[in-house]
Amino acid sequence: MLALLIVVLIGLGGALLYGLFLSPMSQVFGRYPWHGPSGGKVVALTFDDGPNEPYTSHIADFLAQKQIKATFFEVGVCVERYPQVTQRLHDEGHIIGNHSVHHRFSDHLMHPSYKREIMQNQEIIARCIGKRPALFRSPWLWRQPWLLHTLRANGLQPVSGRFCSALEVFQPDGARIAKRTLAKVKPGAIIIFHDGFDGKTGNRAQTVKAVKITVNSLLKQGYRFVTITELLDLPAYH
Repeated sequence: MLALLIVVLIGLGGALLYGLFLSPMSQVFGRYPWHGPSGGKVVALTFDDGPNEPYTSHIADFLAQKQIKATFFEVGVCVERYPQVTQRLHDEGHIIGNHSVHHRFSDHLMHPSYKREIMQNQEIIARCIGKRPALFRSPWLWRQPWLLHTLRANGLQPVSGRFCSALEVFQPDGARIAKRTLAKVKPGAIIIFHDGFDGKTGNRAQTVKAVKITVNSLLKQGYRFVTITELLDLPAYH
């Protein structure tokens, strides 16, 4: 009985910590929007952890065919690896957001390191596209009061959302990812896909497949796609 009680308490403690610091919907420490107005059939597609080739370009090709603009929260080391891809996304009207330099969890626990991760990526992206982002998404949606204070002090708006599928990291069949994604979509939804993996290269072919299935299904349902700046009425750049 005591062992069971301990397990339950550990589980409750873990759930509480997740709800405070990592839940996509947590607003405990300040405004971190995870959806937009629900008055119309609109959805914002967002992509984290890239650019990562050839998958980011495959997504960009498909979005261009559909005349859809999305928001890409990019990792600094990936921008430096594929600057031409970030430049292309910007030139084609997609929004580039800040997603830290290295995408390391340990860098977001202490003030000096997470501020450096944020500000260095501002400069990396600015060197690539000539503009500093006004939008930020922390790796794993991590948030705590000092991090959010640093963002506000530097004119950055954090943006959350709903992950397309908890299993996306394992790259199951794209149809399975899309099925889980579509079950979460409601008017005003912000959907998070990953065109990269924690700032590293990696196969994202099933994510590309899932994006195509998801977009085609939502278009048939009468949805239209907007950027985060359009959905939340926010500036894209400084």
